[in-house]
Amino acid sequence: MDLDELDRQLTHALQIDARAPFSRLATVLGTSDRTLARRYQRMRSAGAVRVVGLPHASALGHVDWMVRMRCTPDAAVPVATALARRADTSWVLILSGGTEISCITRTRRQQDEDELLLQKLPRTRGVAAVSAHCILRSVAGTSGWPGRTAALSPAQVAALTVLPDPEPAVALTVADNALLAELARDGRATYPALAAATGWSESTVRRRIDQLYRSGVLYFDVDVEPALLGYTAEATLWLTVAASALTSIGRALAAHPQIAHAAAVTGPANIAAAVVCRDLDELYDYLADGIGSLEGVHRTETAPVVRRLKGAGMLQVTRSHRT
Repeated sequence: MDLDELDRQLTHALQIDARAPFSRLATVLGTSDRTLARRYQRMRSAGAVRVVGLPHASALGHVDWMVRMRCTPDAAVPVATALARRADTSWVLILSGGTEISCITRTRRQQDEDELLLQKLPRTRGVAAVSAHCILRSVAGTSGWPGRTAALSPAQVAALTVLPDPEPAVALTVADNALLAELARDGRATYPALAAATGWSESTVRRRIDQLYRSGVLYFDVDVEPALLGYTAEATLWLTVAASALTSIGRALAAHPQIAHAAAVTGPANIAAAVVCRDLDELYDYLADGIGSLEGVHRTETAPVVRRLKGAGMLQVTRSHRT
């Protein structure tokens, strides 16, 4: 499947306002709402573009972990497939020649040991080694990977950007489970569909989404296959950075268009980054000139992405508060 200019503009527009009506997007993009609706459904049905609505880990009182696993060659695909089916995982990748897996998993701060994925993995057949790295803070890529956010003009971006009035912090409740489950499957699910799933009225659903979004509990992400945008080389970088340089390196990475996301993590390598380049030559140049020029980076480990089994789309709601 090829994405033309209008497809790319629509993808960029959804990153700015994931639930904007097609009529509003059409006004900015200079086309019809029916055309955009057809384009979106075509891309979504093909698995090229997916909008998801997800709660921040901090809003749940949870912790995100980046997990690395070294597997036997015959075990990598089955283990990664099983991980991708779990509701508490995202970004399940097979790396480095097909013998390494990485993923992000979300855990409660206080969780029964027998439920913890991190406790189960070392006992999984074919898994030779496991390391888990607590994600301390996202330092780059929080506003979208530039590869999917470079199709609109500054004027179009400004026309679509709406800065919401902040809302006081709210706690997620069990009553939100159905709503968040539907948004994790389809961030653009219609209000009638969400009302049917939750048993709430459409107006209640609309108010609750707005409240969760404006309070910083809920965010929306656009999952797109980079190869469809002309980017064929992906890799995970593990950077060992001097503690005194963590902040400056994070700021530098945030300005690099090759960085899809980067986070400060625990462990010997204290920054993990997802890199997307047009080809291997560009990846080489970025490692040599982009990463190589950063003062304070002591060591770089590069793991090419062989296959992505799952992107954004985790869901693990608190069990404590009830309505």
